[in-house]
Amino acid sequence: MKTLLLASVAIVASAAFANADEVAFKATLASQVVLPANTIIAAPTDAPEFLKQAGKFSTPDRKRATVLGSVPGADGVRKTGLGLPFDGQPVQGFSGIKTMADGTFWSLSDNGFGSKANSSDAMLMLHHVKFDWQGGKVERLDTVFLSDPDKLAPFPIVMEGADKRYLTGADFDIESIQPVDDGFWIGDEFGPYLLHVTTDGRLTDVVPTLVDGKPVLSPDNPTMGLPSDPTKPMPAFNVRRSNGFEGLAQSKDGSKLYALMEGPLYLGDGKFEQIDGTNAIRIIEFDVASKAWTGRSWLYPFSGAGTNIGDFNMVDEATALVIERDGGAGLADKACADPTKPEPTCFDKPSKHKRIYRIAFGDDNVGKAVRKIGYIDLLDVADPDGKAKQGTENDIYTMPFVTIENVDVVDATHIVVGNDNNLPYSAGRALDRSDDNEFVLLEVGEFLAAK
Repeated sequence: MKTLLLASVAIVASAAFANADEVAFKATLASQVVLPANTIIAAPTDAPEFLKQAGKFSTPDRKRATVLGSVPGADGVRKTGLGLPFDGQPVQGFSGIKTMADGTFWSLSDNGFGSKANSSDAMLMLHHVKFDWQGGKVERLDTVFLSDPDKLAPFPIVMEGADKRYLTGADFDIESIQPVDDGFWIGDEFGPYLLHVTTDGRLTDVVPTLVDGKPVLSPDNPTMGLPSDPTKPMPAFNVRRSNGFEGLAQSKDGSKLYALMEGPLYLGDGKFEQIDGTNAIRIIEFDVASKAWTGRSWLYPFSGAGTNIGDFNMVDEATALVIERDGGAGLADKACADPTKPEPTCFDKPSKHKRIYRIAFGDDNVGKAVRKIGYIDLLDVADPDGKAKQGTENDIYTMPFVTIENVDVVDATHIVVGNDNNLPYSAGRALDRSDDNEFVLLEVGEFLAAK
């Protein structure tokens, strides 16, 4: 397969980072709120009939399912207790969060059910939420449904001929969010693209991604097309499926966005971008005023068993929080005796690496590795007072979810963290039950004060 060879080979840097030197900081649970997994809302009244039910194409062969709940959700061989299609649109898959000045939060549901192929009836949504930290509940203040009435998407959308051109999970895979005065900037994984929508969800900008002046393309990019002749070269792309923009941070003055890939760029000849033999992913700088990439970027190296990131937000003008995770789910005490033989009664790949790192990057290390100041371990959160509604055993709260995709600063000593429950497919809290959406308030004062 032909590849797009990036000039980025040159930036595989000598910047020092060593796993052995990483500092672990303590985290204590201050509160938890839970939104039940099976939380369904109605599509807008002006939405086409096609969008009134979601998950109709979740069958293995993608044939339409006509009976509600007839396609069981499963995490590998473990059934999760919920099935597709849903009667309405599920409020699930929270995949990015931003703390607002009034104490509320903006978040978003990702593309639907995990792929373009099964998400054409999943509506793209942003959620304005309020957390009742005392009562343990999530209040949904507003939901904004995304649409493209001005036909700005550079490809035919699923609802191309509809009166109301709502966007779906087969159009974009939205994973990260930054509210701004005139709407929202959103990171997409399919292009990958940087998107801008108005406060009512109308698409205004679709920005293709450039690194070192070269395009970054995933296999889900709508410009991809197979040749008509099998002897001809396959189309070139340089990032794995679902490895586009997972994180999106904004500078404190609002002038810059920092888009963080989920996976490394492909350099050709079987090689991905690395630092000292460790996969590293790009943080790419975007100028908001000119709506253009600045040409500056940094490398984020994974640590230990880390394979993916989950969310990304600035702490101050020079440091940021990044969720780093492995692909495991569940806890080791319920691990399968033989991981090569998964069973419904055990976790075949239990969680080992669920962390939040604080990183430093700026003018002094452009083109090099970020500095990892330290981390907190989401599998070892102190809960001595038993404040968790669920997830605490022996005074330790854990987040053993395959995807933890929400983190931001709340105040000088607290951060908010939440999971993406991949409804109805992820079951990491219990062996046989779909994960709820859990958000926790963590006291991490020492971590936030570290230099």
